[in-house]
Amino acid sequence: MLRLETILCTFSVLSVAARADFKARNCSEVREACVGKGFSFTQVPHLEIPGEHLRICPQGNTCCTLEMEDKFGQQSKQDFENLVDEMSHELRTTFVSRHKRFDEFFLELLENTERSLNEMFMRTYGKPYMQNSEVFENLFAELKRYYTGGNVNLEEMLNDFWSRLLERMFTLLNSQYVITEDYLECISKYTDQLKPFGDVPRKLKAQVTRAFIAARTFVQGLSVGREVAQRVSKVSSTPACIRALTKMLYCTFCRGMPAVKPCKNYCLNVMKGCLANQADLDPEWNQYIDAMLLVAQRLEGPFNIESVMEPIDVKISEAIMNMQDNSAQVSYRVFQGCGQPKPAGITRSARGVSDVFNARFRPYSPEERPTTAAGTSLDRLVVDIKEKLKLSKKFWSNLPEAMCVEDRVTAGNASDEDCWNGHTKGRYFPEVQKDGLTNQVNNPEVSVDITRPDTFIRQQIMALRVMTNKLKNAYNGNDIYFQDSSDEGSGSGSGSGCTEVCPTYMDGADATEIPVVKADRSGPVGDSASLYAPSVALSAMLALSALALHRQWR
Repeated sequence: MLRLETILCTFSVLSVAARADFKARNCSEVREACVGKGFSFTQVPHLEIPGEHLRICPQGNTCCTLEMEDKFGQQSKQDFENLVDEMSHELRTTFVSRHKRFDEFFLELLENTERSLNEMFMRTYGKPYMQNSEVFENLFAELKRYYTGGNVNLEEMLNDFWSRLLERMFTLLNSQYVITEDYLECISKYTDQLKPFGDVPRKLKAQVTRAFIAARTFVQGLSVGREVAQRVSKVSSTPACIRALTKMLYCTFCRGMPAVKPCKNYCLNVMKGCLANQADLDPEWNQYIDAMLLVAQRLEGPFNIESVMEPIDVKISEAIMNMQDNSAQVSYRVFQGCGQPKPAGITRSARGVSDVFNARFRPYSPEERPTTAAGTSLDRLVVDIKEKLKLSKKFWSNLPEAMCVEDRVTAGNASDEDCWNGHTKGRYFPEVQKDGLTNQVNNPEVSVDITRPDTFIRQQIMALRVMTNKLKNAYNGNDIYFQDSSDEGSGSGSGSGCTEVCPTYMDGADATEIPVVKADRSGPVGDSASLYAPSVALSAMLALSALALHRQWR
């Protein structure tokens, strides 16, 4: 009996002691922290209660009800999504704003260049230009269509421009003849042999194709980067991730110490588990950034679209002068190959050469040059974007480290004894996992199924891979939409065949070389033989007239 009384007495003393300890650990601090966080719970215990009902946080004495733990789980998901959104905001803003700037710049550059050419050609060439301005309008319309993503083969389009210009000029320079559509088609067959515009078309094609391929692909690259950054930043949390986040961010509330923050290495393991798929984006992202930096070099080098497009009016005018200076020889060779066209009669021939492009072109002076893209320059845009691109490398694999800093989530020092380790306040001992999905197989905080990669992230990886391939082709001057097109010495694609530096302007040395055109007569041409001698005399007269006008305007 005495023994039983002793046991009961001892039990009573322990119960009193336990109740005293239990009462000492009240939940007032937790209540205040919940109010500060904006939670509105039906009930927050005044004192700790038994925690057998908890499913995520450590069981035992707790300040949490089941309702509180559930809401903490919902808030953890929201906090995580908001944090990723915050951390990726600058990256997303960079791609959105720089894409807009480059796109506006290139479009405005095209508009200013076309306006410049139109104004100066109107002033210089007058009526002949006005009557044939659609040839130039079509050129710029096709350049804009290509830049904005249209299915345009630049080489073919430029070849077609020079063919149309040759047809118009040949008709003007030979207005004493009736030039039919069939005759013009015959002329077009000999464009490459005649080289009526000198070496300008070949050199300009090399410059324009390289410049436009680089510009269009670079802007497309910025667009892809923008889309990938925006999509990947909208994270989708797994149930296992939400459990780990809840345990890390809010189980301290249940343990009565809401002010204690997670240990850094603990936070890293949780974030690496939750962002495992995003980290797998990093290798392809880094290759994409490297490819963007390569193409950015093309925007700075000899294929700078700004330096190619601004003087294009001067270059086209020089080509027109080449054609006019050599019009007699060109006509002579064409007559040899296509036969003598029929005379037009007095009305047409009376026009002579007075209506032809008969003046040397004067380029803008520096003060007349229009500004582009709100007064900025391509060089400044490229320098800026290169700095931003370099900073964005390894963004996705560095995200956990960037999130687990003292002012955001953690207590700071990884060896701090006063941080939350998921169970209590104390040091966190598990090793920090490496980045990526496969490295999370032994993650102590987040259960990750490494056999099921996120299909959405895989789609973004594929989008980056495709864009990287396009960028590398653009760096080499190739447009992958037209890999089958080729030109003399150009290899595949729409590029010029130049690997580093292409000529930026014509030498003029071979501008007057007019090779003999081999005859191609599919049928009789009437009295072409009897007209041969008069045509030579007439061509000589035209040549002398053109030369006189040419010297007068000089």
